[in-house]
Amino acid sequence: MGKIILIGGSPTVGKSYTARKLAEGLKLPWISTDTIREQMREVVRKEDYPALFGHYKATPEMGVEFLTTKTSKEIVKFVNEESRDVWKGVKAIIEKDYVWESFIIEGVAILPKMVSKLIKQNREVKAVFLIDEDIERVRKTIFNRGLWDDAKKYPDSVKEKEVKWVMAFNQYIKEEAKKYNLPVIKIGKRKNLLNEVRKLISK
Repeated sequence: MGKIILIGGSPTVGKSYTARKLAEGLKLPWISTDTIREQMREVVRKEDYPALFGHYKATPEMGVEFLTTKTSKEIVKFVNEESRDVWKGVKAIIEKDYVWESFIIEGVAILPKMVSKLIKQNREVKAVFLIDEDIERVRKTIFNRGLWDDAKKYPDSVKEKEVKWVMAFNQYIKEEAKKYNLPVIKIGKRKNLLNEVRKLISK
C-alpha cells in the first residue's frame, strides 16, 4: 500500500481546494467522500445503510424544514451518523482498491475517531483536519455560495442556521482531533494552509 492522505473538516473550510492542489503537486488522484456517498447509494441496500439515505433525493422544501426545525447539535449528529456509513466505503477503498496505490480522500466523512483506528493499523496513512473559527468568513461563504443548494434558492434564515451548525462542527472536529492526537490546522491564507498541510503529511 502506498501513501494515503486523508483531509477532514467542516463544510466551507477548503478541503476540496486543498486536496486538488496537493493532488496536482504530488501527481496523485483524489476523491471526495461526497462522491463516495453518491456511489454507495447506487449499489448498497437502504436497510444496511439507513443513515446514508436519511435525506436521499430530498426536496428543497424538505431541506428547509430539516434545517429550520433541527438544532445545530442535532444537525451535526445527523451528519456524523451519515458519515459513519460513508466511512465504510472510504475504508473499502483504502483496504481493497487495486487501481490506485497512493491517493487523497477529502470530506466531512473523514472523522477523527475512525481515522485514529485506521492509522494504528497502517502508518502510511496521513491525516489532517481543517477548521475555520472565523464566523464571518464562514457566513460570507455560505451566503454567497450556499451549502446544500445554490444560495439564491433558499432563505437567509436557513443560511444562518447553516452558519451555526458549521461552527458547531468546527468545534466538534477540533475537540475530537485533540482527543485522538491528530493534527488540526486553523485556516488563514490559502498559501500558508497548503504549506502547513504539506509539512504535516511529509512527516
